[in-house]
Amino acid sequence: MLKKDEVDEILIKEEEIKRKIQELGEQISKDYQGKDLVLIGVLRGAVIFMSDLARAISVPMIFDFIAISSYGASTESSGVVRILKDLDETIENKDVLVVEDIVDTGLTLDYLIRILISRKPASLKVCTFLNKKSRRKVKVKIDYSGFDIPNKFVVGYGLDYAGKFRNVPYVFTLNPKIYQGELK
Repeated sequence: MLKKDEVDEILIKEEEIKRKIQELGEQISKDYQGKDLVLIGVLRGAVIFMSDLARAISVPMIFDFIAISSYGASTESSGVVRILKDLDETIENKDVLVVEDIVDTGLTLDYLIRILISRKPASLKVCTFLNKKSRRKVKVKIDYSGFDIPNKFVVGYGLDYAGKFRNVPYVFTLNPKIYQGELK
């Protein structure tokens, strides 16, 4: 599955992820008791996190997904955001929780929040698996956050590089030789 020379450093272990998701699920369940909850997963990176998070939430919910792109095959956000797949459900008068894999510069999330607010949800909050505060270019409110991470390019647990490494059950930094083209 994973070659030993692909991993530079393991930042968040599988057991830590499971504990944190349970905590987040309990808090979200308490906060959304009796509400009309819609989880909106940001494809593709948030799928694994959202699946595990949904199982940790005890209130009824519906799922929807939106696909946006700002990275391509790069290790840094371009800042140019494109909607690749829009929502299937209407969110008007519903309590929406956006589920992100990582908030980096905040540009993508800021764009997404503005789009969703225009659709008149009853409430709109954000839950992110990873929060990279040191890279923030715009102020965005994160209501639920899994882990704060340093300014490093990370993969695993839904996050990828060129489509790979999403299925690894922990978060790690890649050997830089991979994205510098020196290691195939």
